[in-house]
Amino acid sequence: MKIFLLLVSVQICLISAGFPEHEKDPWYWRGQAQKTLQKALSLQHLNTRVAKNIIMFLGDGMGVATVTAARILKGQLQSKSGEETQLEMDKFPYVALSKTYNTNAQVPDSAGTATAYLCGVKANEGTLGVTAATVRGQCNTTTGNEVTSILRWAKDAGKAVGIVTTTRVTHATPSAAYAHAANRDWFSDNEMPPEALQQGCKDIARQLVDNVPDIEVIMGGGRKYMAPQNTRDIEYPNEPKANGTRLDGRNLTEEWRKKKGNKNAQYVWNLRQLKQLNLKEVDFLLGLFEPHDLMYELDRNRETDPSLQDMVEVAIKILRKNPNGFFLLVEGGRIDHGHHEGKAKQALHEAVEMDKAIGIAGMMTSERDTLTVVTADHSHVFTFGGYTPRGNPLFGMAPMLSDVDNKPFTSILYGNGPGYKVINGERENVSNIDIHYNNYLAQSAVPLRQETHGGEDVAVFAKGPMAHLLHGVHEQNYIPHVMAYAACIGQNKEHCKTHYPLSCSASTVLATLSTLVLLLLFSLLC
Repeated sequence: MKIFLLLVSVQICLISAGFPEHEKDPWYWRGQAQKTLQKALSLQHLNTRVAKNIIMFLGDGMGVATVTAARILKGQLQSKSGEETQLEMDKFPYVALSKTYNTNAQVPDSAGTATAYLCGVKANEGTLGVTAATVRGQCNTTTGNEVTSILRWAKDAGKAVGIVTTTRVTHATPSAAYAHAANRDWFSDNEMPPEALQQGCKDIARQLVDNVPDIEVIMGGGRKYMAPQNTRDIEYPNEPKANGTRLDGRNLTEEWRKKKGNKNAQYVWNLRQLKQLNLKEVDFLLGLFEPHDLMYELDRNRETDPSLQDMVEVAIKILRKNPNGFFLLVEGGRIDHGHHEGKAKQALHEAVEMDKAIGIAGMMTSERDTLTVVTADHSHVFTFGGYTPRGNPLFGMAPMLSDVDNKPFTSILYGNGPGYKVINGERENVSNIDIHYNNYLAQSAVPLRQETHGGEDVAVFAKGPMAHLLHGVHEQNYIPHVMAYAACIGQNKEHCKTHYPLSCSASTVLATLSTLVLLLLFSLLC
């Protein structure tokens, strides 16, 4: 224990020694605040253009604590203390809060929330693309209660559309964009009960091919749900868990390709194939890079597996060829998985990777005609604290011992999850284990095999046309209505017929009217 205290003392001294000297000067902070003030004042000139493009980044499970921790991690990966670092989403001018509850759940799941922020209506937990009249697991409550998503609204308006995810493409977030299901777990017909099949419900993978057949870009994981049962996977032929699952014998990947007719439709399953594509000639792209979800970013094979940045760059290059613009849904889905598994290091590196993808999208598009929204579906019971000093290693120890059990503890903790461990009737002493291991399970207060979601509001970051409409505390289902309004698609189109100026503010309009009045008076007097 003395050694632990000595190490903590040395760590604090080292951190203190690196304290930025300029931060001691009050004028540094005053100057910084004045620059921020000027930026805020410039926002009085609202961007009321019609959004040609819409990009939605969804950090699955990316609560506010995760955003803050990812910010610090990003800085520390750049050899900075971290707290002063800016994420790409931090630079967005408009921020709101989203209320994440499902119609039947105080703490939500990813399916009901996806229906809210993509389809514009709140729904029951575990259901996809349907109203709250649909009961989870009951197929016969689906028909007549289907709702379409902003991806469909954009496609109907003539825009190109795409889905990019680090999970399987049939997972909760992406599937709400195209599917209508009473159960989020119906990935293929193998996961469906016999009565659901008899009643005519379709599995999610089948709906991906059938419901919106002209999705230009689909990238993520989930090969196994597209292939006949026991079909060996092309990448893992000797791993039975990677085999195809479909009971109907259909090869949905081949069906997807055939449905494109004479169009240039490309299917790829590794990074090499993705890089070899001539994107100028590709009309449709299906990329399925794993049998299930993609690997965590920390475990990704850089030679064979694309990063989220890679996929976003390819998607935009294909979608922007449409002169009418595009809608792109991007999910950093494994943030959520890392938290569920109690692996904070995996979750936070996934969040940093998504932020890099946000930066790529920003460089490839213009805020002038592209509305970009970054948000989360829900949070997690993840936290970090312990009165850590400035620059404390994010995955390090708190600078004190517990005043109850006299043991050290890490800054990062979970309210519940698999990290709960008792040895000889006492909390595990973390000074005896490698807390910097990628798959280290952060300690939790309550033992669970899987850590749970949190119920607090999540942040919404926005930039581009009509981004100012995301400005306060909103119901989660409000988000797609704003995106649709900005792009003149879906329900709200009347305002597009009035031919609003491309960009104006109240002061600009008044100034223009005043000038016209003066010119009219001058012409009359003359």
